[in-house]
Amino acid sequence: MADPVHWARYHWQRLISTEGRESSSSSNSSNRCYQSSKPTGKHRIVIPCLGHFKEEYEKVSKLYMNNKIRTTKYTLLNFLPRNLFEQFHRVANLYFLFLVVLNWVPLVEAFQKEITMLPLIAVLTIIAVKDGLEDYSRYKMDKQINNLLTKVYSRKEKKYIDECWKNVNVGDFIRLSRNEIIPADMVLLYSSDLDGICYIETAGLDGETNLKQRQVVRGYSEQVSEIDPEKFSSRIECESPNDDLSCFRGFVEHSNKDRVGLSKENLLLRGCTVRNTEAVVGIVVYAGHETKAMLNNSGPHYKCSKLERKVNTDILWCVLLLILMCLTGAIGHGIWLSRYSEIPFFNIPKPDGKSIPPTLAGFNMFWTMIILLQVLIPISLYVSIEIVKLGQIYLIQNDIDFYHEKTDSTIQCRALNIAEDLGQIQYIFSDKTGTLTENKMVFRRCSIAGREYCHEENAKRLESYQEMDSEDEDSADHQCGSSTCMSEWQGHNCRAVDEPLNRKPLNQFSGSYPVLRKEDGAGDVPHSGHVAFSSPIETDVVPDTQLLEKFSQISCHFYQQSEETSSSLSLETMYITDFFLALAICNTVVVSVPNQPRQKMRHCSLGRTPIKSLEEIRQMFQRLSVRRLSSSPLPNVKESSSESPNSFVSKLSIFRMKLVSPALDGAAQRAAETCNTDSPEDSQVSQELDMANVAAGCEHNSAASSIELSPLPKLCYEAESPDEAALVHAARAYKCILRSRTPDQVTVDLAGLGSLTFQLLHILPFDSVRKRMSVVVRHPISSKVVVYTKGADSVMMDLLRTACEVGTNNSEMEQKKIKERTQKHLDDYARRGLRTLCIAKKVMSDAEYAEWLNHHFLAETSIDNREELLLESTIRLETELTLLGATGIEDRLQEGVPDTIQALRKAGIKIWMLTGDKRETAVNIAYACKLLEPDDRIFVLKSESRDACALVMSKILEGIQKNTSGKKTPSENLGNVSASPSSQALGFSAGLVIDGRTLEHVLHDSLQNIFLELTEKCRAVVCCQATPLQKSVLVRLVRNKLKAMTLAVGDGANDVSMIQVADTGVGISGQEGMQAVMASDFAISQFRHLRKLLLVHGHWCYTRLANMVLYYFYKNVAYVNLLFWYQFFCGFSGTSMTDYWILILFNLLFTSVPPIIYGVLDKDVSAEILMQLPQLYMMNQKSVAYLPSTFWITLLDAFYQSLVCFFVPYFTYYGSDIDIFSFGNPINTAALFIILFHLLIECKSVTWIHAVVMVGSILFYFVFALAFGATCKTNNPSSNPYWIMEKHMTDPVFYLVCLLTTCVALLPRYLLRVLQGTLFPSAVLRAKHLDRLTPEEQREAIKRWKDDCIVN
Repeated sequence: MADPVHWARYHWQRLISTEGRESSSSSNSSNRCYQSSKPTGKHRIVIPCLGHFKEEYEKVSKLYMNNKIRTTKYTLLNFLPRNLFEQFHRVANLYFLFLVVLNWVPLVEAFQKEITMLPLIAVLTIIAVKDGLEDYSRYKMDKQINNLLTKVYSRKEKKYIDECWKNVNVGDFIRLSRNEIIPADMVLLYSSDLDGICYIETAGLDGETNLKQRQVVRGYSEQVSEIDPEKFSSRIECESPNDDLSCFRGFVEHSNKDRVGLSKENLLLRGCTVRNTEAVVGIVVYAGHETKAMLNNSGPHYKCSKLERKVNTDILWCVLLLILMCLTGAIGHGIWLSRYSEIPFFNIPKPDGKSIPPTLAGFNMFWTMIILLQVLIPISLYVSIEIVKLGQIYLIQNDIDFYHEKTDSTIQCRALNIAEDLGQIQYIFSDKTGTLTENKMVFRRCSIAGREYCHEENAKRLESYQEMDSEDEDSADHQCGSSTCMSEWQGHNCRAVDEPLNRKPLNQFSGSYPVLRKEDGAGDVPHSGHVAFSSPIETDVVPDTQLLEKFSQISCHFYQQSEETSSSLSLETMYITDFFLALAICNTVVVSVPNQPRQKMRHCSLGRTPIKSLEEIRQMFQRLSVRRLSSSPLPNVKESSSESPNSFVSKLSIFRMKLVSPALDGAAQRAAETCNTDSPEDSQVSQELDMANVAAGCEHNSAASSIELSPLPKLCYEAESPDEAALVHAARAYKCILRSRTPDQVTVDLAGLGSLTFQLLHILPFDSVRKRMSVVVRHPISSKVVVYTKGADSVMMDLLRTACEVGTNNSEMEQKKIKERTQKHLDDYARRGLRTLCIAKKVMSDAEYAEWLNHHFLAETSIDNREELLLESTIRLETELTLLGATGIEDRLQEGVPDTIQALRKAGIKIWMLTGDKRETAVNIAYACKLLEPDDRIFVLKSESRDACALVMSKILEGIQKNTSGKKTPSENLGNVSASPSSQALGFSAGLVIDGRTLEHVLHDSLQNIFLELTEKCRAVVCCQATPLQKSVLVRLVRNKLKAMTLAVGDGANDVSMIQVADTGVGISGQEGMQAVMASDFAISQFRHLRKLLLVHGHWCYTRLANMVLYYFYKNVAYVNLLFWYQFFCGFSGTSMTDYWILILFNLLFTSVPPIIYGVLDKDVSAEILMQLPQLYMMNQKSVAYLPSTFWITLLDAFYQSLVCFFVPYFTYYGSDIDIFSFGNPINTAALFIILFHLLIECKSVTWIHAVVMVGSILFYFVFALAFGATCKTNNPSSNPYWIMEKHMTDPVFYLVCLLTTCVALLPRYLLRVLQGTLFPSAVLRAKHLDRLTPEEQREAIKRWKDDCIVN
């Protein structure tokens, strides 16, 4: 091979892939499924439609979907049948369809056949039109997406051509450029980036705007030119399509049967955008509906609200009532017929001369009455509820108070049918980080080698931000109207100080520290969109002077000396250096240069292992090729060999990165120059070598001189979490600057040591099981394999080296002291409310690394059980760590959180805080946000066994009962989930703190009841170190066992499970992406918005909808009873005193719009009063507006009003000779006035819209009746509607009857409302009265109200 560098890389990749294949095949023969052309149930084979794969491609491609998507439910052909099929899943629609069919039976016919069909057709048509419009909008969006263009390789034209997304298939080669959207899931085979990196933005998938790295498949990243699809001779085997965005398993198998493992780092997902990369090429593995993005698209949320479930129950009561009334009619008709001794003249006999017996006539009359009284079941109620909910959602989304200027976002209502549940919440389960706090991590303190550095200057910087916020409060652009509680810590004493802050955007203060700002440049955005975690409060860190002085004294020779000696001074120096190196490189931060095209800058390593000549590389691989023929996949460290494991691993590892070293001797340089003539890559290598030789780390012993010679560039750090960003910026403040990151190396500018390039061997990412992350690097100075680990102290402390494993007595004692002192500092940080992380390292010998690497490669190249194998391999590595230090990071409370929590607690809502942080941090945040009060007695539930946990809970319960038994008020009920916590605060208030390990015992079936009993008697519950699964289990437990209405609020992916389990899920669009938002029912930008969402809109939505539903039941029962009373005077014959058209349209048109307006716009109390008096919320928690008693009282009132409405006209026209329709017309007209004026009595606020709708309904009724009477004629004179309304309009008696009937019918309800408002007003009526007072009187009245609430 002409190019030794290419030759070396090729053989290295072949060695690794072949050995991995041989090992995996020997351990699991099932992996040989690649030999079959048909995919198995678990795996999928992807091959291109090129070359010798054409025939096999034709067979395989038929089994996979193309890239065309269709999110519509209907087509032109199936719209009508499918929509009707879905609508008839509703029981009410089936009921009315049954009535339509029944009315076609001649024996039981009550109406004209067309009239009975009218209500059902109207409802079905309205819903069908709505569904059709929604589906058409989806169709237009699908068409737009399917016709987007992308570059697809054409085997006919032998080049990339523009092709629509819908024509892309599995196995196609796709070429994308910068800022293009990825059309399908594809494996990355080429990137224009020199390191084979592709930067993508996943905002279209999960809402995260920070960049993420994806890398070319191992073995393809070394290509100089773009991959040629015609020469691609490999096949890909991967897992079947699934919705797991965080995982991808598979491997590439070359023609020589070598395998290379695939992971999510090699997969570009549909919907993401290519950023900062000029060109990429990939092969499609999943297309269309099989892509991970489409499999995660679950569509809109559909939940059934608590009120809707009650409505369904009450409709069943109406069905029973209807059956009773129909039975009464059937029995009455049979008795009435049996009283005739002879066959009555109106009973027409059958053709055979026989008449129908009374019993059979009664049976037929039962079904006739069902048809006649069908309106008792409110078919229009379902449509009205949907319309009202849409109106309520519209008002919520257009509330300007939910707009957040900093993020330019407002509330999103993703679930359209549970808005009324917001008014009945009894439990709130809240995440801490990003939900109660800002999720802006600020570096506050650190402990290194057992010594704490307080960073007092940095603390003053943070105070200056707060002071400037306060000074600029009056000149703010917008009024927030709420205050935030900031924590100010002095010594070991924790006290919360309330400071009203109106925070302006923090970029106003970017000039506070000009030196730091000049160095940082984090505010510059390298691409369009918001860069996460880059505000000045996060990036500008003032270093501790004492620590900075120690750090600046570090030089190359001093560092090497500290590794060789074990003095306390040199040991501390090494710890400090490794500590900041760990902060800088133990992460996945993406480094880019703002406002410039991304350019790769090669940085050298100071102490890279020298390479004598490239010929030595060839000889080394020849020796390795002989070893590869042996049975061992990797050389056994125990076998005798010509090379030691040290030299073996060191020589292997140099090819995981670019061959750049400043220590190349003359022979190597000459060899590079001889190869520099033909190959373009060699010329690039030569340029990199020339650039690398400029670095001079050891030649500058002073950090200052190094900085002066090399000014710091502006770099932009884009992290996946704010913790990572805070630590990287903290390291930057100490001149330990992360300069660049590639898949193979990380470059850090270190004060005193110059530019160091670490060979990046492995990244072991953070997961919720391990609660830590690690990076494995080869140190450029010591050339040793070093593992840097950071994680939660709850797990890290158990992974440290034990005393017996430490070599000397001095280091043994030192390690023990460092661990003890660091633990004290961690506890202190937690008491201060800081988030803590432990930093540790581990130095591995080459033999240890080679042994671990063997197992890790087997895990990487497996498809089945890959996660379990990788986890096992990772845990095996992260042991016997050496503790370097710890960090304390502050996550400040969001604005208005304490006030919001206090208001929600006064509203009778119990709040639980579920967090993954340690106990001390969680408790102090709970105090700061006023979830816990200083006077509360805190019970900590921490047990190692289930029996001990039960015993501790029993003792806590006994203690609480003793303290509360003598202090209970008669009205106090601890078992009531909606009891106000203020009553408990008078006597004894308790808080419960429980950790994740104890939660495992508590959630066992045997302890659930006693645990819930305990939590009901505590004013707040704090669950710390809880996993996402435990969060969801807790929410489900409270929801199912206590039958309580629950709300879960969170901002991150770890909160998705509990958000989906709760009755109402609220996502906060914060710093951690949009996973929580996409899984939620409502999305807000700040926790404080929860206050108005629940106390105001929740109250309004529930009361409006509850009152509207009750009104519908009243309206239908009152009107149907008019027909029922008439049956007593017509022999229960099933006839009506009103024309059938007016009868059907009465509920469908004449009285349908006013209750909808009532349900959307009614306002019992103003928003200002509801915000100031959260106690009003407890009325809805107890469902006062819709109690069973309220439902039956409403029906009784409807019976009374129907009696008045029927019998006042009856006695007025008694003895006269008016016809049946002339008798029914005043009854019908009076019923219209009664029903509409009844609504006016119930309305709490009447607007001009109410007035227009009321008057319009009355006018519409009279216009229709006049027009109908003037045009409609029948052949039966006794029931002719012709000119009926016209005659009555000239008759004074008609007006007198209507007026008298309306007054008598509504008088009891009106008197009840008057007495209720004057003698025994409810809390809502008293609050409504406050709106009429002057501002001064209103403030005094509210103050008295709050004082009374405290006393009572």
